[in-house]
Amino acid sequence: MEEMKDLGKKREQKVQKGSKIPPNKNRSREEGKYKSGRGDSRRDPRLSKTNSERREGRENRESTEQKKKNYRKKKKDQRFITMVASLSAAIVLVLLLLLFLLGNWFFRSHYTWNTKINGISVFGMTEETVKKRLRDTVTDYTLTIEERQSDGTMTSEFLNGNDIGLTLVFDDTLEDILAGQSGGSWLWSAFSVKELEISTMVEYDEKSWDKTVGKLQCFQEDFVKSPKDASLSEYESGKGYEIIPEDQGNQLIKKKTLSALQSAVTSLQSEINLEEMGLYKKPAITSEDSSLIKMKKKLDKYTGVTITYTFGEDQIVLDGDTISNWISIEDEETVSLDEEQVEDFVATLRKKYDTIFRPRTFMTTYNKEVTLTDGDYGWWMNYGQEAEELAEMIKSGESGERKPVYYQEAACYGSQDYGDTYVEINLTAQHLFFYQDGKMVLESDFVSGNSSRGFDTPDGVYGITYKQRHATLTGEGYETPVSYWMPFNGNIGLHDATWRSEFGKSIYKTSGSHGCVNLPYGFAKTLYSMLEKGTPVICYHLEGTESDSVTTQGAEEIAQSAIDAIDSIGKVTKQSKDLIERARQLYNDLNREERQYVDNYDTLKEAEKALAELS
Repeated sequence: MEEMKDLGKKREQKVQKGSKIPPNKNRSREEGKYKSGRGDSRRDPRLSKTNSERREGRENRESTEQKKKNYRKKKKDQRFITMVASLSAAIVLVLLLLLFLLGNWFFRSHYTWNTKINGISVFGMTEETVKKRLRDTVTDYTLTIEERQSDGTMTSEFLNGNDIGLTLVFDDTLEDILAGQSGGSWLWSAFSVKELEISTMVEYDEKSWDKTVGKLQCFQEDFVKSPKDASLSEYESGKGYEIIPEDQGNQLIKKKTLSALQSAVTSLQSEINLEEMGLYKKPAITSEDSSLIKMKKKLDKYTGVTITYTFGEDQIVLDGDTISNWISIEDEETVSLDEEQVEDFVATLRKKYDTIFRPRTFMTTYNKEVTLTDGDYGWWMNYGQEAEELAEMIKSGESGERKPVYYQEAACYGSQDYGDTYVEINLTAQHLFFYQDGKMVLESDFVSGNSSRGFDTPDGVYGITYKQRHATLTGEGYETPVSYWMPFNGNIGLHDATWRSEFGKSIYKTSGSHGCVNLPYGFAKTLYSMLEKGTPVICYHLEGTESDSVTTQGAEEIAQSAIDAIDSIGKVTKQSKDLIERARQLYNDLNREERQYVDNYDTLKEAEKALAELS
């Protein structure tokens, strides 16, 4: 305080001596005195501040001082905090070191975190504790075996440790595990699981094992069912073939199963599921097998065929019921069709429905029935070709109506296969009838084969082989041109005979043909226009129908053959030679009376002239 007073006095002395006003907080009071005392108009600008300004300046000075104080306090606090933190860190390090040392000491004799031995968690246990724990597991040890029954359901049976003489044998393994935990390795055990299987710790009596395991039901013959592959069923009418699913059975792979049981026992597992471990034998072929599915499709293709034959009122249906007996599986990709059985089937059809070379009964126009055993008319199946085509149809899986391949066809099916359009020839009466759709539309006398020379026209049922205009019939000692040729039995046929004037009666007996049926020209011409290839020709002898009926052929009718031949020439070309020569021959064969009726003879001469010019 004394120092403060001395300082004030010194400042007052300096002011009185006219020195500058020192920056003192008491200056305002002095300035006030100066202002009020002297009233001098010349004032110091610093002394002109108001009270509020002076107060603000004072507060600023006080604020600066406070900041200095606060700064000094903050620095002091920071030094204190640093000191405390350093002390705490030192304490923590000391504690961690103590914990580490304690952990090293503890885990020298105790097992670390997440350690499992034979499935048993042993954390914090000593070697003796673990041994005791393991011994406890063996004392009442039972292995539950989950196994499949033959019907696919699951069942259980049990394997007791006592029955197999199960014991524990301890070696140095447990000690080695503890030794491996030194050096701080126990620190990392918290972050990983260590599972150890020590098979050498468990032992069993070999004889007891073989005896007990051998009695397990899963190995007994009456319990075991072998797996069965998926397969195709036999053909079933209306259903075809089906895939029979595989049967898993319950036959174990014995060697692998025994190994799995040994492993389970030695690791003291409480349960083992033989199904989940895949210890059962499996079928080699399942219902999903692509080869099996393809084979089913092939078989279905064959047996899915339906082929219908129609023989008159009879229908023969060939379908899978029959075809299934004709096919066999050669290998996993090939289906074979027994073509011999196909041929046998066709042979059955041929035997039943072919009519060629078979006897027939025929009701004649004379209202008498005759039995005909000869002739080559009738259904005649091409057995080989039909069997071949039928086999191909089956292989292709094609269904539908089928008409057999024939060498020759008849008018209709049945014993009277000649139908109701046919030529009826009564060789006894030497009379011919032509029926069309059951109605007789033509009839005429004729001359057949010369019986005195052994040229008799044979009985039987035949068919028109073909038709030909302007044919030349040749044989031993003759060459005869005819205008209408209709063969039906080899070289025997129907034709016009312009060299005859009479037909009928018994002319054939001494002056007959070489076997053909000779007809008046006009009748032959009309019949030719109405017949078709295959038209039945029925020849027979019928005792008691002999007749004196005769049909004559006049000069005008005979001449018509030459007239028709000339008209058929048409426009002359080099190819017209045969027609012109035939017309000339027919004309030359006419007698004088007959030639009078040939009114187109000039046409023949002009044709001959034109042909000569072309040559």
